[in-house]
Amino acid sequence: MKEKLNVAVVGATGIVGQQFLVSLDGHPWFRTTRLAASAKSAGKKYLEAITDQATGSVRWYCEEKIPEYALGITVEDASEFNFKDVDIIFTALESDIARELEPYYAKEKPVFSTASAFRYDEDVPIFVPGLNMSHASMLQVQKRERGWKGFITPNPNCTTTGLAVTLAPLYERFGINSVHMTSLQAISGAGRSPGVIGLDIIDNVMPYIPKEEEKVEKETRKILGRCEDGRISPADFKVSCTCMRVHVKDGHTESVFVSLKREADPEAVKKAMRAFGREFTDLRLPSSPPTMIVVTDDPYHPQPRLDRDLHGGMATMVGRIRPDESFPNGIKYVLLSHNTKMGAAKGCVLAAEYLAEKGYI
Repeated sequence: MKEKLNVAVVGATGIVGQQFLVSLDGHPWFRTTRLAASAKSAGKKYLEAITDQATGSVRWYCEEKIPEYALGITVEDASEFNFKDVDIIFTALESDIARELEPYYAKEKPVFSTASAFRYDEDVPIFVPGLNMSHASMLQVQKRERGWKGFITPNPNCTTTGLAVTLAPLYERFGINSVHMTSLQAISGAGRSPGVIGLDIIDNVMPYIPKEEEKVEKETRKILGRCEDGRISPADFKVSCTCMRVHVKDGHTESVFVSLKREADPEAVKKAMRAFGREFTDLRLPSSPPTMIVVTDDPYHPQPRLDRDLHGGMATMVGRIRPDESFPNGIKYVLLSHNTKMGAAKGCVLAAEYLAEKGYI
């Protein structure tokens, strides 16, 4: 990358927008030049926009400090900000707002989104960096059919990310009949919404997360599908899951049961997972982990508190790989994926790095 690309972050004052700012801090390829949010934040310097004027408290939710570069940038109105001089737009909008604003941006610029608004449109690929980058060809289809100069590519639901990453080498090497998964999801996946109130989650497990299971089941098959005749044909297996919220700050843990089309013992599964994604990781993109999947033989791992920040939160850890005799050619394992890093803003940044490297931007 000879010259840095200028980027904008839309929804910059919210928790996911803040994760974008952290992910872009000191980035060797991207320079954040514009920030946008709701009309109530417009016209204020960033620090002022996230400060409660009544109490003086700063509404900053990341563990990392507020990036110095962001403090003095004036926040613009997301519905009318000037993005003509930026090369990439990262959006951290709620889905209903994304449905309205992201096409407005994509008419001119590449848009990388954390919202679900366009994930299920036929001409929109759901990128998981290192996993389905062949789906980049769909961006040309999308631009042609919609008459855009730019495009929209959303990342998947954060629960889908780790599952899809670990299924990819199994689907590629052995084929898959079916998948059953139970998730134990961190509270940070609910953001600062009223979906998980402090006194509800302490000493408790929430057995239901609205719309989560449907997203995982649909998105996993699309991500692992094939591009055919300008469309993505979903993978030919079924996914069934139960998604639950647990009292863990960050990191989604999932218990996965897979029926393979061809027999494979645990050692063969470990070998396939460890080898997966080398063509991608060999690119050495700025936000990329050195390996997509880290397999552990320690039966007490992965653990969210100890393992979620592995390789900057961008690798998926897998442990307890065992045969499962209740399924034909059954294999079961436990995975851990960082929901606010690989599963959110930093995953979008990595996708943008890949597309910039390959000349799509």
